[in-house]
Amino acid sequence: MVLLAEYLSINANVLNTFTKKAELSVEVEEKDVTNYASLGWKEVIGGLKSGELGCDFLNDFAAAQLDAIMWPLLGTVVPFEVRADQGARSTSNPAYTGSILINGWNPITGSIGDEATVSMSFPTSGAVARATA
Repeated sequence: MVLLAEYLSINANVLNTFTKKAELSVEVEEKDVTNYASLGWKEVIGGLKSGELGCDFLNDFAAAQLDAIMWPLLGTVVPFEVRADQGARSTSNPAYTGSILINGWNPITGSIGDEATVSMSFPTSGAVARATA
C-alpha cells in the first residue's frame, strides 16, 4: 500500500489540505513481574497504554486556515480521527479515533527559502479506538 490520501481530522476540522504526514503510535508500558519461580527468565506484563499523534503540516496564516484553527486549541483536549485513505471507513480503511492534548504549537519555523511547515506530536488522552464502520 502507498499512502496517497491520508485523512486527518482534529476537533472536527478536516486538515487533509494542510497535512504532509500523520502518524499514530500506541504502546503499552512493560512491567517486570520476574520472581524466583521464573527460573532465570524475565517475565513481563502490560501496564498503562499511551499514544501519540505526530503530524507534519504546511502552515497557512489566512483567516479560517490552519494557524487560525490550531491556535485556539492550545492547552485543550480535542477529538481526532486518522485513516490511511480519505475514503469511507471499512475493513480495509479503519479509522483510529480518540482525543489528543494540544500541548504545543510552533507557528513559525524554518529557514530562508523553506516552505512554512509545522511538525508537532500530540499525546493521546484516554483510549484510542479502531473502527471499520
